[in-house]
Amino acid sequence: MTLNDFLEYVKTRKALDAEEIHRFMDEMSNEARRVTFKLNTSYYAPDEVRALLSELFGKPVPPSLRVFPPFYTDFGKNIEIGDNVFINACCHFQDHGGVTLGDGCQIGHNVVFATLDHGLAPEDRHTTYPAPIVLGRNVWVGSNSTILQGVTIGDNAVVAAGAVVTKDVPADAIVGGVPAKIMKYIC
Repeated sequence: MTLNDFLEYVKTRKALDAEEIHRFMDEMSNEARRVTFKLNTSYYAPDEVRALLSELFGKPVPPSLRVFPPFYTDFGKNIEIGDNVFINACCHFQDHGGVTLGDGCQIGHNVVFATLDHGLAPEDRHTTYPAPIVLGRNVWVGSNSTILQGVTIGDNAVVAAGAVVTKDVPADAIVGGVPAKIMKYIC
C-alpha cells in the first residue's frame, strides 16, 4: 500500500480492517515516532522545528507556522496547516483520517485531535473508522480540549478550554462543555 492509496481510502470513511492497512499504519507510526522523538527530546530553533515537521508531514509546512514542542502524532502524513497557525505544547494529532487547520488557527496546550473511532458493538471494537477533522480560519481551541472524528469547526469559532467537541460547530460560535454545546455567538 502506498501513502496515496491510504489517503484515498480513508476519504471513504470505511473500516480500517485489512491486514495490508494495518501493516502500513504500523510502518507509518514507526516513522512518525522516529521524527517526533527527535523533535521532542532537544531544543530546536523555530526554523528547525518547521524542518522536522515538514519531514514528519511529508511536505513543506508554512514558514509562518509556530509550534511549541512537544508535539505528538501517530501518523503525521494527513495533516494540512494553513498560514499563521500556532500550536502550543503537548498537542496530540491522531491524523489518520485527516486534520486540517485553516489560516490563523490557534491551538492551546494539550489539545487532542482524534480522527479514528472504534465500532460500538463488542465484536466490532477492534475495528477503527476514520473521519476528518476540519477547522476553518481563525479558530481558537482552548487548552485540554478534544476534537473528535468527523467534526468541522467554522471560521472564527472558539472552543472553550476542556471541551469535548462531538458535533460540527458553526462559524462565530463559542462552544464549551462535555459534550460541547453552543454557549453564544461572537457577532
